[in-house]
Amino acid sequence: QLQLVESGGGLVQPGGSLRLSCAASGFTLDYDTIGWFRQAPGKEREGVSCISRSGRYTNYADSVKGRFTISRDNAKNTVYLQMNSLKAEDTAVYYCAAAQIVWDIRSRCPRGTDFGSWGQGTQVTVSS
Repeated sequence: QLQLVESGGGLVQPGGSLRLSCAASGFTLDYDTIGWFRQAPGKEREGVSCISRSGRYTNYADSVKGRFTISRDNAKNTVYLQMNSLKAEDTAVYYCAAAQIVWDIRSRCPRGTDFGSWGQGTQVTVSS
């Protein structure tokens, strides 16, 4: 069964850090562009970051640039999202998604509709 599983969410104080993981089972992520998305209560889903198949290229939403870092370890079939200097407005359910497309993410990340496989999400709450 093809599956993406996120982990690493939790409750953290403002200014703190979390590292989210996205592990694939049943398929290899080597040929997939991976994206992280988030959805806060009452808000639309928004793209956070994406990483190319090789890991050479990354892109970020303006709201997280300089604070979040996406990376991948294809040997472990896992993608990570390191989140530093967290703010209350980062509170959301975070999802990873995989897309088997050829895409130049240097211009922008693929849209959510371009991703065919999604995880179940992990809750991140930033609060004092």
